[in-house]
Amino acid sequence: MHESQLSRVCVAPEQLGLMSERLPRIDAVMNAEVNARALPGAVLMIARHGQLAYSGAWGYLDPQTQQPMPQDAIFSIASMTKPLVTVAALILAEQGFLAINEPVAKYLPLLANRTVNPPLCDGAVGAPTEAAVRQMTVEDLMRHTSGLSYGRGALALDRRYPISSDSASSQWTGAEFINQLAALPLHYQPGSKWEYSLGLDVLGLVVEAVAGRTLGQYLEQVLFKPLLMLDTAFTVPAEQVGRYARALATDPVTGAAQTLRDGTKPHRFDCGGGCAISTAADYLRFAQMLLNQGELDGVRILSRKSIEYMTSDHLGPETDRSRLDAYPNLTGYGFGLSVAVRRSAGRGGMPSSAGEFHWAGSTGTYFWVDPTEALAVVFMAHAPGPIRYYHRQLLHNLVLQTLV
Repeated sequence: MHESQLSRVCVAPEQLGLMSERLPRIDAVMNAEVNARALPGAVLMIARHGQLAYSGAWGYLDPQTQQPMPQDAIFSIASMTKPLVTVAALILAEQGFLAINEPVAKYLPLLANRTVNPPLCDGAVGAPTEAAVRQMTVEDLMRHTSGLSYGRGALALDRRYPISSDSASSQWTGAEFINQLAALPLHYQPGSKWEYSLGLDVLGLVVEAVAGRTLGQYLEQVLFKPLLMLDTAFTVPAEQVGRYARALATDPVTGAAQTLRDGTKPHRFDCGGGCAISTAADYLRFAQMLLNQGELDGVRILSRKSIEYMTSDHLGPETDRSRLDAYPNLTGYGFGLSVAVRRSAGRGGMPSSAGEFHWAGSTGTYFWVDPTEALAVVFMAHAPGPIRYYHRQLLHNLVLQTLV
């Protein structure tokens, strides 16, 4: 773990507003989850008022060998890659090289003049389409209103789309991926609907086009190196493979065989939607930077106003947000630039504060930042099945019950 205020518990929990007598509840529940084989292992870190208030590791790095979980374990963070890429794009925007409300086609010309699958149509090959009323913008990519999707629905058009960022970047180079998308109609008119999508993978390629280097190289330059996120990248280095966590062989809910993206193998492009690897300590530094309104340990990444912009709700009444409400822990949330934004203390399936923002990974990872409580939390686990939605709600209760 890195040498900084976030590198060790240096004060009593009470000095940071946590009740030490309630912290053991976290250990008890996490150990119970491991013993019930609902989790292979996990790492949790809680920062409050800019200092590490609590950290714990439970279970196994590898359930088969029962090697204990270390706090510096490396995880595939899946969609927790998305906020990293959004910050990279905002850095370019602050430098005047990219504009958030510009058409994506300004940077990736093949995505101009899109067509749209008409409402109630199946979207099969050769089916009629209609013209897009407007072009998708960079903001649309960031807030999942571009008309793109992951190919996970029942329509023929869904089957024509890649099912995940991982599958897209495994099959194609970045240029081939854009060619594939350019040949497909959008699912809906840009801006009209929120739908989780490949938009952040496209955003990563926008960053590459503007920055003139790979996404991984640019993130290393402007984010990972300045923030001392020394274990964050797009592939686990060969010498660190022994720290890479493994998942359970079977899903604890369905009993089906369970697969996990292999973070030790490089993909054909650095997918901004879900291909990074990191540790709890590294990602906590990123989360704390967001909480600090763009700065950490004297290093400024973004301006205060850019952080406010990123973490504000970008969904207006003109946008259908029913797909967002369908997530069990997101009812009542809005959406900012790559992060869900809490609209009020109520709803959401878990306690929190208005203005709290978060996102998670399909591998079982999760983070949230609560500016009202000066709180940043990172949870790392390789639990990719449906139980991850339960764990997200469980963690809010476990962490917030410790606050004075």
